[in-house]
Amino acid sequence: MPQKVLIAQADLKSAQALADLFTERGDTVWRAANVREAQALLKKQSPEWVGIDLHLPDEDWQALWQQVRERTPPAKAFFTTKYPDPPRELRAAERGAQFFIRQPFTRAGLEHLAHSLSVETNHHQANAEFQAQLAQLPKIRLPVRIKITLPYALLALMLAIAAAYLVSRVTLDSLENRFADQLIETGKLTSDGIVHEENSLLETLRLLTHSKGLAEAVVAQDAEQLRLMTLPITINNQEEAIEILDVAGKSLLSLRHRNGGSLEEYQASSGEAVFAQWAFVQNVLQQRTLAAGDKYAGLGRAPGGDYFYVAGPLLNSQGQLVGVILVGKSLPTLVRQIREETLAHITLYDLNGQPIASTLKLEDGSLALTSPEAADVLNRQDQSSHVREEKVASITYAEILAPWEVRNGEDLGLVGVALAKTFLVQTSLITRLQVFLLVAIALVLVILVGVVLANRITQPLLRVVGASAEVARGNLEVKVEPVGNDEVAILAHSFNHMVARLREGSIYRDLLGRTVSPEVREQLRQTFAAGDLRLEGQTMVATVLISDIRGFTTLSEKAPPATVLVWLNEYFGEMAPLITAEGGVVNTFQGDALLAFFGILPQPLSPQASAYRACRAAEAMLTVIEQINARRAARNEPPLITGIGLNTGPVTAGGLGSADRLNYTIIGDTVNTTQRLEEVTRQFGESGVILSQATFEALEKHQAEFKIESLGAQTFRGKTEPLMVYRLAAGKDQ
Repeated sequence: MPQKVLIAQADLKSAQALADLFTERGDTVWRAANVREAQALLKKQSPEWVGIDLHLPDEDWQALWQQVRERTPPAKAFFTTKYPDPPRELRAAERGAQFFIRQPFTRAGLEHLAHSLSVETNHHQANAEFQAQLAQLPKIRLPVRIKITLPYALLALMLAIAAAYLVSRVTLDSLENRFADQLIETGKLTSDGIVHEENSLLETLRLLTHSKGLAEAVVAQDAEQLRLMTLPITINNQEEAIEILDVAGKSLLSLRHRNGGSLEEYQASSGEAVFAQWAFVQNVLQQRTLAAGDKYAGLGRAPGGDYFYVAGPLLNSQGQLVGVILVGKSLPTLVRQIREETLAHITLYDLNGQPIASTLKLEDGSLALTSPEAADVLNRQDQSSHVREEKVASITYAEILAPWEVRNGEDLGLVGVALAKTFLVQTSLITRLQVFLLVAIALVLVILVGVVLANRITQPLLRVVGASAEVARGNLEVKVEPVGNDEVAILAHSFNHMVARLREGSIYRDLLGRTVSPEVREQLRQTFAAGDLRLEGQTMVATVLISDIRGFTTLSEKAPPATVLVWLNEYFGEMAPLITAEGGVVNTFQGDALLAFFGILPQPLSPQASAYRACRAAEAMLTVIEQINARRAARNEPPLITGIGLNTGPVTAGGLGSADRLNYTIIGDTVNTTQRLEEVTRQFGESGVILSQATFEALEKHQAEFKIESLGAQTFRGKTEPLMVYRLAAGKDQ
C-alpha cells in the first residue's frame, strides 16, 4: 500500500537514492535539505513516514523528531545513518526512536524497513480488533468454580452435620476412666519429681561436706572463707539456699539466691538462730543415725521464705562434728519445676491440710483440707489415693492427693496434683459402626461427584488438547466446537481465534525472549518497567574479560570444520560455566574468542566485587585449560593456548542492532583496552592472564589471594600513554 514519505537528509545524493527507492515502490515522496524545510513541509503535508538524518546536529534532528510526535502523532519516523554510530543511535533510542536504516540504501533494506513500519502502524489496529473479538465472545453464565464449589459445599455441610451428631454421641458415651488414669500417672510423676529434687539437693550437700578446708573454716568461724568456698558450688548447681551452722545451730553463713536476680546473685548473711529450732536440724546436731543414714530432710521457714531442706553433718578430719550444712530450695520454685515436668498444677500442704505453695492462684481458704481429710489421706496412703474436685476461678480441676514423703519415710505434708476436668472419650461399638458407615457413604458420594465433574470438565479440555496436537503437526484447519457457557467454552473460542490468527501469519512473540541472551532475560524482564535497566544504554563500571585461542586459524586449516566445531564446543562448554559460576555473563562467542562482563547483570556490583569475581573466573579458566590440553595431548590433538585479558572501567551497556534484532552488549574504551591487554599474552608462549592497572587496584585487599606479577608499563595501539599491566597465574601458594 503506497505511503506518503518525508525525507530530511543533509546529503543530497543520499536523499536522492532513498527517494528513488521509495518512488519505485509507488510512494509519494517529499525531500527536505534541512530541518527548516522539513518543518515547513510538515505544516503543509501529512506524511505517514518521516526519514530523519541522524548525522544532523543533535538539536536539529531532536527538534524535528519532537515536532513529528507532537503535530502528526500517527506518523512513524525512521533514522538514517551513513555508518554505524552506536552512541548516536543509543541517544536516539532513548528518545523513542525504534527504526534505523544505514547506507548503502538497498531495495532489500528498504523493504525490511517498510515492513517494520507497517507492522508498527497496524499494531494498534490489530489490538483494537483483538479486543473487539474478545468482547464478542459469549458471556459466562455459570462459572466452573461454582460448578465445582457448590456440590462440595453441600457435601461439606452433610459432613459437618454428621460430625456434630457423632460428637454429641461421643460426648454422651464418654467416661472418666482415662482421665483418672492420666491423673494417677501424673501423681506418680510428681512423686518421682520430688524424689529427684531431694536427691539433687543431697548431691550438693555431699559436695559441700567433702570440700577440703570447709570444716577448718567452720571451726575458725571464717564467714568470708566459707562464702568463697561454697559460692562456686552453689552457682554451678543452681541451688537457692545454703546454710552452714555451727554446733550450736547458729548460722555462720547463709547464701540465698536473690529473687529475680541473675544466676550469680546471692545474698550472704550470718548469725541467724532459727535453724536450731527445727527438729531435722536437731537430729543432725545430736548425730542421730537411721537406716537411711545421718542426713535428714525437712521444711523450714527461713527469712527468705519457706524452703525444703536437706541437712547433714560436717565432720573434721578426726570424725568430730563441727557443724551442719543445709541445702534448700524454695517451695514456689519446687512446685514450679515439677509443673514444668508434669504439665499439671502442683500444691503442697502441711500435715493439717493447709496449702503452703501452689501453682494455682490461691485465695484465702481455697484448696484447704479439713483435718479429718488430711488425716484420711495419710492413713490410707498404702490402700488408695484420695481424689477430689476443686473449682479455681472458672475452671474445675480434679486433684489427687498423696503424702509428701521424704528420707527415712517421714511425711512432711501432702502433695496435690490437679488437672483440668477433661474427659478422654471411649466410643461404643455401635457408635464406631455409625462413624464407619457415615464416612464410607461420604467417600462414595465425593468420588461419584468428582467423577461426574471431572468428565464434564476434562472432555472439552481433551478436545482442545487433541486440536492443539494437530496444530503442533502443522494442521491449521482444525477447529474446536464450543460446548456450554463456562470458561471451557471460552477456551475453545479463544483457541479457534488463535488458530485463525496463525493462519493469517500474525504470531506475537516475547520481545525479551528473542532479543537478549538467556543469562539476562529474566533480569531485563523484571527491571524494564522500573527503569533500572534500559536497552537504549546506560553507563556503569564493570570488569570485562576477553579470551582468545592463539593460532586457532592455523589449527582450523589443518582440521575438518566438523572437528573444529567439536573442539570449540568442548572448550566453551567448560569455560562458560566457570564464568557464570562467579556471577559473570558470557556476552558473545566470536569464533574462538569470548567476551564476558562482571558487575552489570544479574545485579550491579561494586568495581571491587566485579574485579575479584573476574580474577577468580580467569584463575579457574587457566586451571581447566591445562586439563583440557592434557586430554587433547592424550588424543594427539594440538593444545589450545589461550590468552585472557581483564580490565575494569566504565562501559555502556544496552541493546545494539536494529529494531527487530537486538543484542544486549557492552561497548566503550574499556572493552577496546581489554582486547589490547589480551594480545599481550602472545609473548608468553603459553596460556596466560593479563590484568590492567585498574583491575589490579580494584582488587584491594584480595590482591594477596592471587599470584600476580607486574610486567611494567606497556604501549598499546590507540593509546597515547603506556599502561601498567600485570600477569595473573594459577595456583597461588598458600
